[in-house]
Amino acid sequence: MEFTPLMDRQRQFFRSGVTLDLARRKQALRDLLREMERREDELLSALHADLGKAAFEGYMTELGMVREELRFHLKHLDHWARDKRVPTPLSQFPARSICHPEPYGVVLIMAPWNYPIQLSLEPLIGAISAGNCAVLKPSAYAPACSHALKELLAACLPQEWVTVVEGGRAENQALLEQPFDYIFFTGSVAVGRHVMEMAARNLTPVTLELGGKSPVIVTADADLPLAARRIIFGKLLNAGQTCVAPDYLLVERSVQEKLTGLLQQEITHFLGQTPLDHPDYPRIINEKHLHRLEGLLAGGRIVCGGTVQNGRIAPTLMDNLDSNAPIMQEEIFGPILPILPFDTLEEAMDFVSRRPKPLALYLFSRDKGIQHKVLTRLSFGGGCLNDTIVHLTSPHLPFGGVGESGMGSYHGKASFDTFSHVKSILIRGSWPDLPLRYHPYSDKKDRLLRRVLR
Repeated sequence: MEFTPLMDRQRQFFRSGVTLDLARRKQALRDLLREMERREDELLSALHADLGKAAFEGYMTELGMVREELRFHLKHLDHWARDKRVPTPLSQFPARSICHPEPYGVVLIMAPWNYPIQLSLEPLIGAISAGNCAVLKPSAYAPACSHALKELLAACLPQEWVTVVEGGRAENQALLEQPFDYIFFTGSVAVGRHVMEMAARNLTPVTLELGGKSPVIVTADADLPLAARRIIFGKLLNAGQTCVAPDYLLVERSVQEKLTGLLQQEITHFLGQTPLDHPDYPRIINEKHLHRLEGLLAGGRIVCGGTVQNGRIAPTLMDNLDSNAPIMQEEIFGPILPILPFDTLEEAMDFVSRRPKPLALYLFSRDKGIQHKVLTRLSFGGGCLNDTIVHLTSPHLPFGGVGESGMGSYHGKASFDTFSHVKSILIRGSWPDLPLRYHPYSDKKDRLLRRVLR
């Protein structure tokens, strides 16, 4: 594929200075918001076509979040884009120092299939706010959403500013060979490594939003009915196809049986006695991923669920698992929850810390000492106390991973910062021009220098 002409058009548009105008940026965001509102039914229909998402879930987890992000940027963009005055050392007197945020230029945003609207548009909002031109590459696994995004953005923004490229691996590879000024990728760890390797060829900076096995820790003092409800909410959202979904449950052994029963009750409360027949239960994206999930059911006892029908897999709880079981070796990305007991908090923390750093961690405990210990001693991207998932809905909280779960962050101001380079500028006065730094050097100058720089 040949994307050089596209890149040339976008670079020419960027050089014109149009995207540097704050008023134009804000108008672009308003146009996107208005067009999203006008096309709401089309976007929700695309989500249902690709993933079987109910309209309520589609709005709650995708369209509503994007609209809130747009309004947040419109409210704060003037302040974020302003030059920031910082102190100037005495050695530079007379002068003043400022930090000036500027856009990188032409950026590439590669989005996944699991939240195809949200995970395409949220980083794009940051790119536009910061003044960049962007190429958006949605996932080919969600073709209805990919096409809807292309039509949405073509209707409200010039293609020289934002272009949507559809297609699969060939298009991905061809785009990665282009010398973008920044790459923002959301997806698997394996593909993230490849993206970083390709970016390194052009010394292109990257943000990688990856995944991993995000644990839930439940101690005996927790509010168990509340924990069960919120764990099942987080696990069944999008049928578990969520990068921050609870991936496995570590529960204090003394309450394991009670919590397991409560989890089963909540599954029934959410989806009835036959979840696979519920019209609001999303399906697995394709047969390949469905077969992968079926293969993960080996190596433990299925407490409930495990059945497959019409592209869906029933909510499944598993226990009696060995730490080497297949389901403990990779991110599940489906509605299966392994349950592992622990006897001491140290044992649970050691289990987590010996594995790659997770994108999210969730702790259910009312003990402030336990809360402090877990939050300060375990490394993870972000998470919740006594809830799951919802930390990523706040535009005030940066969202991102650490270690193998990713690098960089976005949402709210963090999105603006991610797509901005901070240009440091020292503005000197012309008088007085102190002779200390100039030749010829002398002992007197040396003594003065050491008094100023010490």
